[in-house]
Amino acid sequence: MGSEARAIVMDRAAIERAIPHRAPFLFVDRVLERVDGRIVTEWDVPADLPAFQGHYPGRPVLPGVLASEFCFQSAAILFAQPGAPEAPRGAVPVLTRIQDARFKRLVQPGETLRAELATTEELANVRWVQAHVTSSGKSVLRIRFAVALIDPGAPESAEDA
Repeated sequence: MGSEARAIVMDRAAIERAIPHRAPFLFVDRVLERVDGRIVTEWDVPADLPAFQGHYPGRPVLPGVLASEFCFQSAAILFAQPGAPEAPRGAVPVLTRIQDARFKRLVQPGETLRAELATTEELANVRWVQAHVTSSGKSVLRIRFAVALIDPGAPESAEDA
């Protein structure tokens, strides 16, 4: 749909090898670019997405939380890949903070969303990210958030041990 002009760096199969998300909750269809703290991804929003059945029936609109999740999954792909800066082996990127989210326009079934993410700061296992989502060149969402690279097998605190 929207990726004809750019080469695909990672297809759906490679994405599934990189992060644990799966259908129906995997929203990244392809990665167009991934370099040093930056990633560009796309999602072809399916017309039959189950959320559309109950989110403004008759005039379906993509829930903003799903557009946001598309960004969070894109960040997970960025940090889960080999070469991610100082990522602990086996670490999983987990959303820890949403600092700002600005929704600019409604997304309809069948649109292709493109997310451009950049790491703005790194401290230990935490990465701060800013993302801009567009559809057909028009701004949909601007969001800033943080993810922490967490070892899923490690206790969260001394009390959990």
